[in-house]
Amino acid sequence: MLYARVRSDEPQGDNRFGFIVSKAVGNAVHRNLVKRRMRALAAQIPATANGLDFVFRALPGSAETDWNELSQQVSTGLESVVRKAGAKHEKGL
Repeated sequence: MLYARVRSDEPQGDNRFGFIVSKAVGNAVHRNLVKRRMRALAAQIPATANGLDFVFRALPGSAETDWNELSQQVSTGLESVVRKAGAKHEKGL
């Protein structure tokens, strides 16, 4: 799951990222693996839209997902949340 929100305090600043990995994902080894993967994917996100806060939430089964599938899911979700966050920002919400 991926969420994005436009920051009102610093609209032109760099993007910020947060990661939520619950114990439902697996033991500490699996949770840390998922966090490392999500950080690597976040580092690859182009800075086309600045001033956004992103939250990555790992669902159970994320540890078994291979890199290519996870990367594809993040890029698809990223397009959607950036579009939605931009539309809300334009409406003044």
